[in-house]
Amino acid sequence: MTSRPLIIGVTGGIASGKSTVARAFARYGIPWVDADDIARDIVAPGEPALDEIRRRHGADILLEDGSLDRRALRDIIFADEAERRWLESVTHPRIRARLGERLASFRQGDVPYGLLVSPLLFESGQRELVDRCLVIDVPESLQIERTARRDGVDEAQARAIVAAQMPRDERLSRADDILTNDGNEQHLADRVAELDRQYRTPGGLPPTR
Repeated sequence: MTSRPLIIGVTGGIASGKSTVARAFARYGIPWVDADDIARDIVAPGEPALDEIRRRHGADILLEDGSLDRRALRDIIFADEAERRWLESVTHPRIRARLGERLASFRQGDVPYGLLVSPLLFESGQRELVDRCLVIDVPESLQIERTARRDGVDEAQARAIVAAQMPRDERLSRADDILTNDGNEQHLADRVAELDRQYRTPGGLPPTR
């Protein structure tokens, strides 16, 4: 049994409800950090990563206020695999370093455990930063419906976004714990309560994968 607080990696496909689940854990006093928030922070004006992106793609990649035009960048990397890999080489190490700082503060704090919420927990190597992996799972049809509604895209675009991510079966095969988030709020609340009890007494948890 470890003497330090566990770090639980929370991941899932797009529109699976990762932030909703994290907020449910927060009601039990559990701190969490979202890799997407850190990803936005490291490309803010004045950050070295934004300077590298501007040098590669020119000033057209910036909005009038000097911030990153995320839609324009998304269009570039979605159309060109090499550009996506280049962007990841610039951003992923910085994201990982900043996440490491936040997680270290959780481990040193007076908390039972903490959460790292990340859509790319497995793909980015962030799995190495956590002790266990909780996968938020939803049926693909519901993912597509939620993505189209949330992001204002048509069904074909939503399907393409889902298809570009790690396959659902592979994600589930890497999970230590699974929470189904199909819209049943009582089920979600009950499952979070159950997991909270388990994470507070890690000695009784099943082995990790």
